[in-house]
Amino acid sequence: MIRFQRGFTLIELVLVIVILGILAATALPRFVDLSLQARVATLNGMAGGIRSAASIAKATQLSANLAVAAAISMEGNTVTMANRYPTDDATGIDNAITDMTGFTPTGTAPRIFQLNNSGTCEVRYTNTATGYTAQVFSGGC
Repeated sequence: MIRFQRGFTLIELVLVIVILGILAATALPRFVDLSLQARVATLNGMAGGIRSAASIAKATQLSANLAVAAAISMEGNTVTMANRYPTDDATGIDNAITDMTGFTPTGTAPRIFQLNNSGTCEVRYTNTATGYTAQVFSGGC
């Protein structure tokens, strides 16, 4: 009489579960590390958006042949300017960016855009006498 095996034995099932557990335990630290990388990438994206908005604001002011401190209009928002770049407050760079999803803007000189629920992950925008700075601070992420 020939016996045909149907299904898996208990030992085979336990071994598969153990192997899957070992694989998950070795892969887990790599996925945990991705959250920090995602926060830093989000900060870099915001800094890029700030730089783009500041450059577009300057180009708009220059193309209209306005004075260095003359306010401009961007997408229906009035953007206050100083030294040909948006001011570092709510009526300046905030109006130039328009979309700050995931960030909470606070302060003036510098204007701080803090990533929500992330400690001290932030981008700082400062209008200076010679231009502007947009710095990423990811040490507290």
